[in-house]
Amino acid sequence: MEANATVVTKKDYALSVLAGLLIGLLFLPVLKAAKPELFDRFALITVPFFIIATPFGLVIAYYISKKIAVIWQIAKFAIIGVLNTLVDLGILALLIFIFRALFQIESSVVVFVGLTAYSFYKSVSFILANVNSYYWNKYWTFSADSEKKASTEFLQFFVVSIIGFLINVIVASYVFRAIHPFGGLGIDQWALIGAMAGSIIGLAWNFLGYKFIVFKK
Repeated sequence: MEANATVVTKKDYALSVLAGLLIGLLFLPVLKAAKPELFDRFALITVPFFIIATPFGLVIAYYISKKIAVIWQIAKFAIIGVLNTLVDLGILALLIFIFRALFQIESSVVVFVGLTAYSFYKSVSFILANVNSYYWNKYWTFSADSEKKASTEFLQFFVVSIIGFLINVIVASYVFRAIHPFGGLGIDQWALIGAMAGSIIGLAWNFLGYKFIVFKK
């Protein structure tokens, strides 16, 4: 088992490059929302940087895993964790920008029974991040057998993900609505802070659920 954990393949490198590309692309709207001045300075080099840095980090993890085998799985999970977080934050930022520009709807506007537009945006971004998480973790991080108890696995994944979804949205919405922005942060920056808080706690739950329930070997 430990020997298999330290085997690196062309698939690993190819997927790490793809992950780097997606991370770079999704980081752009997040950077624009968080620090517009940094976006103007680094937009052109962001994607190339992550395309190079992601597989480079994987190579480092591979050599470390020769001594500590579990590092290999942790490294892949970390890459996917970053990607999932940026799918979440990137889609969230895009929705905020699009609905503001096209429909003049601010993220703080209440749209239904006390729920703000932000909660709707966050729900959509989380669902997309969750779908992304399933395929990357199933076929790369945990290398689960796609034919083994497929229906049971999907049901377990669905239940774990729904719980993670509720944790993620509740935490993000609480931070956004109940805690007043500080440190000179604007509403868009604070929206991302809320999303990050939800993502951190949600990802912790998802990792435990995926590893020990859904993809347990």
